Formats: sequence, C-alpha cells, structure tokens
Amino acid sequence: MKKLTTQRVLQYFLQGLLILGPVLITVYLIYAVFEKVDSILRPLINIPGLGFLVIIVFIILVGYLSSFFVMERLVSLVDNILERTPGIKLLYSFVRDFFEAFAGNKKKFTQNVLACVDYPDVWRVGFITQEDMSNFGMKDYVAVYLPMAYSVAGNVYIVPREKIRMLPEINAAQAMKFAVSGGVSDTPDIEPEEKND
Repeated sequence: MKKLTTQRVLQYFLQGLLILGPVLITVYLIYAVFEKVDSILRPLINIPGLGFLVIIVFIILVGYLSSFFVMERLVSLVDNILERTPGIKLLYSFVRDFFEAFAGNKKKFTQNVLACVDYPDVWRVGFITQEDMSNFGMKDYVAVYLPMAYSVAGNVYIVPREKIRMLPEINAAQAMKFAVSGGVSDTPDIEPEEKND
C-alpha cells in the first residue's frame, strides 16, 4: 500500500475535486433553477417538482412558437438588439453560437472526421467547423474542433485538408460520444482506409 504523505493526500483531494466539481456544480445549478420556480409557485400550488415540469413545458412552448413567422421575426429582433448591445454582445454571441453548433438549422458538428494534428499516423476524432480558411490566408486548410475526453471543452486546429479523413459511417452523435467518453463507447465497424505513402 502506498504511503500517505501530505503531497499525496493533496493530490487525491485535487483529483476528487476535479471529478466532483463539474458534477456538483451542474446538479446545484439545476436544483437552484427548479427550486426557484417551485418557490414562486409554492404559495399557489404546493406540488414538489412542479417547477421542473413548468420549465420543460415552457421550453417546448418556446420551441413550438418559434416555428411561426411572427415569433420568428420577434426572435430575430431580440437577437439583433442583443448583438448590438456593448458588453452583452460578446457573451450572447458566444452562447448562441455554442448552442447552434449542437442543434438547430445552423448546427456545425455534422462533418465528423479523423484529424492528424500531432504526429504522423496519430489521429483524433473531430468535427469540421469551417470548410474554407482563406480569410486567414490559409488556402486548402479547414478548421477542426477536437473535443476532449470527459469534458465539454476542446480545441480548434487549422489543419491541411490532406490531413483529414471523413467518417461517413459514423454519425455526429456517435463520433462526439466516442471522443468525449475517451474512446470507450461502441461505434459501428469502419473499414480502414489505405495509407497514402
């Protein structure tokens, strides 16, 4: 058995914090939102969990109403106002682009690929987010987002097009699940491509 030293105990504490921190913060935020809605409704209707149901129904209702032309114009107007408001613009555009990358008509994570970014014959699972990097002065390059295992974080690499292999046999959700799970989730069998020398 390993001897427990102060340094080792501190290391275990930090490892535990890294594992529990994101989970506890997420659970707490969800609880806080639902508890707030519940506390508003409690004087009128004292049903535990009603806040959760109200939020889910509200989100579905907003999604439904957004399909109508008038609501679409209203959303577009609010979007334009927030896009032009100093200070809020940066945060709003970041959050909006993040959500649109995963869902909706503008979702970006649809072209899953293998990208060679570190060493020859070492490949990472990623997603093409920009097909043309000419604005950066880099013709025949693409922007690839590479998610990190067990995290929502990731990195963007600008990669030569020849260092990309498309993965048409795997859909975007399977590719993301594979990358984020550290490669332990199941994926369909893929025929390996012939190596170009």
